[in-house]
Amino acid sequence: GYHILAVARTVGGLEELDDRIRAAGGSATLAPMDVAEAPAMQQMVQAMAERWGGLDLWAHCAIHAAPLSPVPHIDGKDWSKSVLVNLEVTRGLIALLEPLLIARQGTALFFEDARGGAKFFGAYGATKSAQIALARSWQAEAERIGPRIVIDSPAPMPTALRARFFPGEDRGALTPCKAEAERILAAL
Repeated sequence: GYHILAVARTVGGLEELDDRIRAAGGSATLAPMDVAEAPAMQQMVQAMAERWGGLDLWAHCAIHAAPLSPVPHIDGKDWSKSVLVNLEVTRGLIALLEPLLIARQGTALFFEDARGGAKFFGAYGATKSAQIALARSWQAEAERIGPRIVIDSPAPMPTALRARFFPGEDRGALTPCKAEAERILAAL
């Protein structure tokens, strides 16, 4: 199994994740930091290179989910944060992590979301679509030399992100996160 390096802004969420990883017999290193802090990310990647010499799998899950709104009403701060986290951070992490992925013949994993162009999803949809376009470009460029880039379209799951977009949805009808994670890992 993988040793997981989990990055998140909140310690509470990381501790809950660590509890689940340990309960399943795994191990993790927790890094409470903001992916939008480039110096912190550079320092973390340097530490990864020194400790492990490479990276087997990078699952890019960082996303900013701006509130749903009509395009003319998108808040400027939410737009800027969406561009920063969903696009600029992705570009920066690709540049930082590619050498570690190549060192281990690793895989970068991105998650596609088809809501680009959907009404009220302007900030999220546009920047998520741009993120996946960036990943597809990298995938095409790296096809012969690596690393391997996988772009997956997960089934709807009862995640906090989805609950933010669809608060009244029947979460019981969604694909369990564990089942979807098992499917994704098996496909790698």
